[in-house]
Amino acid sequence: MNLLLPVLLSLSVAISGCHGEGEASAKPNIIIILIDDMGFNDVSFHGSNQILTPNIDALAYNGILLNRHYVPNLCTPSRATLLTGKYPIHTGMQHFVIVTDEPWGLPRQERLMPELFRDAGYATHLVGKWHLGFWRKDLTPTMRGFDHHFGYYNGYMDYYDQTVRMLDRNYSTGLDFRRDLEPCREAEGTYATEAFTTEARKVIERHDKNRPLFMVLSHLAVHTGNEDNPMQAPEDEVAKFAHIRDPKRRTYAGMISSLDKSVGQTMRALADNGMLNNSIVLLYSDNGAPTVGIHSNAGSNYPFRGQKESPWEGGIRSVGALWSPLLQQRGYVSNQAIHAIDWLPTLAAAAGVSLPSDLRLDGLNLWPSLSASAQPQPRNLLHVLDDVFGYSSYTQDTLKYVNGSSFEGRYDHWLGELEDGEEDPNSRDYGQLVRASEVQAVLGSVAPTDDRIRQMRDEATQRCPIQERDPEDPVYLCEPLKAACLFDLANDPCERYNLANLYPLQLQLLAQEVEELRLTALPSARVPRADVRADPALHDGHWEWWNNTLPGSSAAALPPSGPWLWLCLFNIVYSFC
Repeated sequence: MNLLLPVLLSLSVAISGCHGEGEASAKPNIIIILIDDMGFNDVSFHGSNQILTPNIDALAYNGILLNRHYVPNLCTPSRATLLTGKYPIHTGMQHFVIVTDEPWGLPRQERLMPELFRDAGYATHLVGKWHLGFWRKDLTPTMRGFDHHFGYYNGYMDYYDQTVRMLDRNYSTGLDFRRDLEPCREAEGTYATEAFTTEARKVIERHDKNRPLFMVLSHLAVHTGNEDNPMQAPEDEVAKFAHIRDPKRRTYAGMISSLDKSVGQTMRALADNGMLNNSIVLLYSDNGAPTVGIHSNAGSNYPFRGQKESPWEGGIRSVGALWSPLLQQRGYVSNQAIHAIDWLPTLAAAAGVSLPSDLRLDGLNLWPSLSASAQPQPRNLLHVLDDVFGYSSYTQDTLKYVNGSSFEGRYDHWLGELEDGEEDPNSRDYGQLVRASEVQAVLGSVAPTDDRIRQMRDEATQRCPIQERDPEDPVYLCEPLKAACLFDLANDPCERYNLANLYPLQLQLLAQEVEELRLTALPSARVPRADVRADPALHDGHWEWWNNTLPGSSAAALPPSGPWLWLCLFNIVYSFC
């Protein structure tokens, strides 16, 4: 189904200098900076002057700005996709996220990126968020291929005290922070972005250079914190954005500013420790921003339609950048459609890591294409297929199929348009800010000129093309809860003109392709119910695995019995036990 595969096979070339035949240390270091819930319109390389991100932008301008980077539309499915190279429907992770007290996780039979890279000689580290299950100890990061983990298991936590509070449950507040498997309070009182950056720098500084490094720096930012105090950022960062009138958006800008500083400090650590010249750095957001609604952070995906947990471009098209001195071509905007499923095979190929032939990946190795700045090739990509909530999203090259929606269609509109007159006063010197950034300083390459920055930024700025036809004409109306819709993203990236009535045969063909994918889907692994055994009161005030804990007991391991026996049997069937 993927038309790109023969092209990529013909483009495959040996990557000289990436790895040696006998030396693990010759393999490149792999650093993945994973941002949480950032909007497409919330980095300045996409054209906005409201929140400037000079370090992130310098990374993109000196590497590859990934302008058509796609991800699943929610945290848990997106992270599962990165680490498995598979669509969520092929791991059972397609439905919703892991709620704190739900007893499920990424099935054990899946072999994950850190396991595969560790087998190839890499030291593997996770700094930050996991969100792929912890109700069983063997689902946690150091049991899934990471040598070390410093961070948290859940979808979010407080930015300063690292606790998780479930306001709709009668549970105790619990600490959700670990160093490997042990509860950890050493970062208490430190802003989460700073704590994770400090740890990432320590990992780099202490790294044994006889082995290559694989590190996922998985930020809490810019996800909200606990529901009773969701928007948190250092006061000095928020103070930089007095030009933003909305206080929520202003705090969000402070969260992004702290994150941008982190990118610079992480790159500085790689340079200072002599590792940057043999590293691959990938940065992207796990999904679009939730502008409004649950866990809303006031992020902007505008002018795209929709937001996080929707079938629209605003939920699935992600900020992305790739940098490495090993790329043959750098300093360009890529319009190659690339998906989170592709990073496992792509990074493995770049690093000379052989993958088992029985992995059955959905992703492709795009390293040759990206490295050579090859002409973009068509892709058929599944974005959402959730038969529990009843909606799907799929593209055949630039034709997009949407059937159904989330939240009864409440977020199917164009959200997050920025206010006029809120440009950062420093945006007049934008090019100079990029060149003065810490990232640009450590790269040591010829800094991009103002003209080159303007050109790349203009290419990456998303616009809704003006068309002669009226989007209010009933023939173009899209009501996905009533009937499937069809869009031509090449001419209508903002999804304003539903073409289903004009091209019913094409709509039918795409619907058939979705149905073929549906036949390959595994049942959802989600166990959608609260399990009171998760209560931190049963675990010395911590969030931790609870599969052998009975209600009202201490945290001591107890064999499952009585009404709890069925739960373990259920999960044996689904390969969790």
